[in-house]
Amino acid sequence: MSLTSIFWIFIILVLVLPILQRKFLESRRLGAMRAIERRRKSRVIAMVHRQETMSLLGFPIMRFIDINDAEEVMRAVRLTADDVPIDFIIHTPGGLVLPTDQIASALLRHPSKVTVFVPHYAMSGGTLIALAADEIVMAPNAVLGPIDPQVAGMPAASVIKVTELKRPGQIDDQTLIMADVARKALEQLRERVKNILARHMEIHAADELAVKLTKGTWTHDYAITFEQAKELGFTVSEEMPAEIYQFMSYFPQPKRSEPTVQYVPVPYRREAPAEAEKGAKGD
Repeated sequence: MSLTSIFWIFIILVLVLPILQRKFLESRRLGAMRAIERRRKSRVIAMVHRQETMSLLGFPIMRFIDINDAEEVMRAVRLTADDVPIDFIIHTPGGLVLPTDQIASALLRHPSKVTVFVPHYAMSGGTLIALAADEIVMAPNAVLGPIDPQVAGMPAASVIKVTELKRPGQIDDQTLIMADVARKALEQLRERVKNILARHMEIHAADELAVKLTKGTWTHDYAITFEQAKELGFTVSEEMPAEIYQFMSYFPQPKRSEPTVQYVPVPYRREAPAEAEKGAKGD
């Protein structure tokens, strides 16, 4: 075989293998979803945002909740009969308010039970979607996050705080406009979160929690753990099915030249003392 033939075979393999790998992973994901659906007699909808890498330039791209996600989720909910429960698997850093609210509304309107599974994290808009569920199932180390709106990449609450600390003559028009938008964003989101929470708690408690989640009590990346979510009054459980972890393993991060985390990928269990002693004598 000539060097030219070997070269072209190599080029074809380089181009085809990533496609085959994607198809393989997609098949495994669908198989895992069907297995969960059969066991729980539900419709499984997954929204998983991973950091992706462009195939040529290698620049990292962060995925977040967008209009396309909202369209797909609403379509999936519409295709689900009223008497079929929905299991929503979410893994996201958050995203745009409009599509997030649309997804939450679609889940709220579904007549049967809606369970949101958070195997790793559901921050910002992901938390808003989780609150729309009848039950949130969090892994022991999974986290949610505050739902404070951002204006021009800055926390709305902080923009308002700046205008309160300065005298009127010291504030430029651009900042005043941002502060006005920030106040509206805070009020709109607080009211929305309160209405969602009011399904599971008294209206005054829902309003207090909505204020805490939206007014900038914490930084935007603050981690709300399972224990804190329970203290805050979220309807949470930590009974995470093993199938959910298996499903998430079919969403690998793009490989780097050198892995930053390594381990032997099998379960480790401590050997029982009697068995260990028996094995030692046998040796």
